[in-house]
Amino acid sequence: MPGSIRLFVAAPLAEGAAVAATPEQARYLGAVMRRAVGDHVLLFNGADGEWLARIATLGRGAAGLIAERRLRPQRAEPDLWLVFALLKRDATDLVVQKATELGAAALFPLITERTNAARVNEARLAAIAAEAAEQSERLTVPAIHPPQRLAALLETWPPERPLYAALERTDGARPPPATGAAGLLIGPEGGFTPAELDALARVPFVRPVSLGPRILRAETAAFAGLALLQAEGRD
Repeated sequence: MPGSIRLFVAAPLAEGAAVAATPEQARYLGAVMRRAVGDHVLLFNGADGEWLARIATLGRGAAGLIAERRLRPQRAEPDLWLVFALLKRDATDLVVQKATELGAAALFPLITERTNAARVNEARLAAIAAEAAEQSERLTVPAIHPPQRLAALLETWPPERPLYAALERTDGARPPPATGAAGLLIGPEGGFTPAELDALARVPFVRPVSLGPRILRAETAAFAGLALLQAEGRD
C-alpha cells in the first residue's frame, strides 16, 4: 500500500494481535498525521512480515493497534554488515540512515587512531534506523552495535565472513557482488594509520578493495561500497 504509514514495532504480529504503539508513535499518528480510530497503518517487526493494522484506540501519548491481515511475508534480506569509523554526529546519522535504506543488516561503529569521536547516542541511532526502514519499505531494522576499537573488532569477527576493506590509493579490485554473508569496512577521514593497515594485512578474512580512483568522503565510500556489493544477485 504505497503512501501508507509504516511503523516498526517490537511485538509479535499475527491475525488479531493487539499491539501497543510507543508514545512517540502515538503522537506521530494523532498530532502529526491526523489519523483517527478506525484508520489503517502498516506494521512490521523484522520477523513476521508486514501487516495491515487498524487503530483501535488513540489518545494523548498512547495508541492501540490491531493486526488484521498479512500483506507481505518475511523474506531473506542481504546479509551485509557495515563497519565504519565514527564520524561527526550529523555524518554518522547520515551513514546510519542511508545504510539502512541500502539494506545493511548490521552496523558496527569503529574507533580508530584517527577517529574524532568515541561515543554515540545508541538510542538516537536506533530511532534513525527504524525511521529509515519504515520509509524505505524494508522489513527489518539493522542491528546497531556499540562502538569498538579495530583490534577488538578483528578479534571477534566471524572468520568465515569476508570483510572487504575499502582502502585509499590501493591497487585492489572493486568489491565483488556479495552472494552471501559479507562485511564492508570504511576507515576514518584521513585513512588508517600504518599500524592499522599492518593489522588488517595480517588477518586472512580482510580483503582490500578499491572504490575507484577518487578520494571519497567516508560517508560516500560507505554508500558506494554497499551499492557495489549488491550490484548483482540481489532483489
